[in-house]
Amino acid sequence: MNSTNFGGGVAELLFTQVALMNDLGLPTDWRLIQGHEDFFTVTKAVHNALQGATVPWTEHMQEVYLDQCRENAAEFPDDYDFVIVHDPQPAAILAILEDAGRRRGKWAWRCHIDLSNSFAPVWDFYAGYVARYEGAVFTMKDFVQPGLDGPEVFLIPPSIDPISAKNAYVDAETIYECLSRYGVDRTRPIMTQVSRFDPWKDPVGVIEAYRLVKREIPDVQLVMIASMASDDPEGWHYLELTESSRENDPDIFLLTNLQGVGHLEVNAFQRASTVIVQKSIREGFGLVVAEGMWKERPVVAGNVGGIRLQIEDGENGYLVDSVEECAERVLTLLGDSTERASVGRAARERVRERFLTPRELEDYLRMLAAL
Repeated sequence: MNSTNFGGGVAELLFTQVALMNDLGLPTDWRLIQGHEDFFTVTKAVHNALQGATVPWTEHMQEVYLDQCRENAAEFPDDYDFVIVHDPQPAAILAILEDAGRRRGKWAWRCHIDLSNSFAPVWDFYAGYVARYEGAVFTMKDFVQPGLDGPEVFLIPPSIDPISAKNAYVDAETIYECLSRYGVDRTRPIMTQVSRFDPWKDPVGVIEAYRLVKREIPDVQLVMIASMASDDPEGWHYLELTESSRENDPDIFLLTNLQGVGHLEVNAFQRASTVIVQKSIREGFGLVVAEGMWKERPVVAGNVGGIRLQIEDGENGYLVDSVEECAERVLTLLGDSTERASVGRAARERVRERFLTPRELEDYLRMLAAL
């Protein structure tokens, strides 16, 4: 159960996992909660707070959240043996069902957020609801909140589906057609970041790094791709902010699903990129990092959260802590094709070993067995 079926990493994970669980003989449904704009405005504030932002956290916001959870709980069937609840949006539904005497089966809360520096008032609100679960799943140990009492803790990093439209092999002709459609010059260097327009992805910082690179390599291009998700009303604000920062630079391309950019196009742009950037300042995992690595692209990414699980700095990618460091690493890679190839090969091997769907699916089966 989660809040959207498109536009984010959770939706991509479930698209593959639900189908494979059914193929394995575990009849599995994917349920979406319903929410109005005020609810998703509150849950976006919650997301930001759990990743470290200080936000207003009022009784009214809590009631908006709980009222919507009650509406969803009223529609929830009570005949499942296991329920895996993803992220904060549906987290309180279990407690509401339990208090109404309708709780059945084993429940696990799967958190995809970097909780290492959470805003205490918001986490304290959620901790009581998470404590009701039998299992709590985090991407890495650093995200497990101290004092979390009740659920058994499982560490399960996300994964990518290597045969999905986003990650499967794409031929050169298709790549060329995709780039031509959006006016990107395949013969010039391309920096690409694929992520929501979100403060934690630092889109303005990416543009600043690009401008530093462009001083040395004038023909470099920057492609920024995002899906505008229904549960992320803040995304429109950051798209406008990024567009303003672009300052009509013809070599900066801001592309979204509203312009027909889907999984195939993302795949093509990642494969065509000279360097992939993911300049996050907080990151639960960052599926786009693994996607770029799988395609043998060198990735320059923020030295934060779940990105550190994927990239060994200097071996299969680069971790950076500032705009200047990001630009420096990109410049080095743009000037050294041998280094790009070497890092890219090591990157693909890292993903093959640790971050493909079968491994995550096995982790989930072990969790269900343990519960």
